[in-house]
Amino acid sequence: MFKGKVAFMGIFAALAILFGYIESLIPFYFGIPGMKLGLANIMTVLVLYLFGIPEAATISLVRIFTVGLLFGNPYSLIYSLAGGVLSLFTMVIIRQIKAFSIVGISIAGGIMHNIGQLIIAMLIVEEIGLTYYAPFLIIAGALTGTLIGFVTRIVFSRLKPIINKR
Repeated sequence: MFKGKVAFMGIFAALAILFGYIESLIPFYFGIPGMKLGLANIMTVLVLYLFGIPEAATISLVRIFTVGLLFGNPYSLIYSLAGGVLSLFTMVIIRQIKAFSIVGISIAGGIMHNIGQLIIAMLIVEEIGLTYYAPFLIIAGALTGTLIGFVTRIVFSRLKPIINKR
């Protein structure tokens, strides 16, 4: 473990929580429930690349539970947890293949986050007809994943030299 890792992890967790809170304030609604920008996922993807799987999982879970408990409700917590776990699992698997960039992995994560939430919604309301939303959620996940991926790539390129010095 390099010097300062705990401090960086605290900063990344705090930023993920802050981004989650900010996102809860943004009126981003296009007629599809649960659609968001996914700003907090910048931190998850960044930590996955800077530190690894356990650290990214920790940041993701800390953010999901903190934002869910402070600014959400039990259902939003369940939806976020399902989306976050499926998203991170997918990003980890795809990263192991080493055929995709940070942007590509972020896109896959964005899509799978929405799919995870859709699966939970179908289980909760017991309505298979919700698959109607899948194409819209896939497109939204790809678009937001692209945005998050480009931002993460910029931040990663600036932070990696600092992290490597430690």
